[in-house]
Amino acid sequence: QVQLVESGGGLVQAGGSLRLSCAPSGRTFSNYGMGWFRQAPGMERECVAAMTWNAGRTYYSDSVKGRFTISRDNAKNTVYLQMNGLKPEDTAVYYCAARYRAVLGSRPDEYDYWGQGTQVTVSS
Repeated sequence: QVQLVESGGGLVQAGGSLRLSCAPSGRTFSNYGMGWFRQAPGMERECVAAMTWNAGRTYYSDSVKGRFTISRDNAKNTVYLQMNGLKPEDTAVYYCAARYRAVLGSRPDEYDYWGQGTQVTVSS
């Protein structure tokens, strides 16, 4: 069983940056595709960034393209989401997710394992 633990959330002013980290436990995740999702109150969970197991392909939602970067360090068994130019509309709970499939996934139902989420709040 893979358990994912996110960290790095917090309160930041508009225009600021945060880096989220996701560290799976229980097994190595080097063969897993990874994704970052977010969910604001009353909204559906949406994928903001995803990558294949070897980082050969990435996906970004239009709302974060050019501002967010997903990356992974398989040696450290950690995946990151660097968030720059944060906006109040980026406020949400951010979730890390993993899937044991080769192709890129951007829908919540395509992912097998989820973290507990970390709150990101951007003040105006």
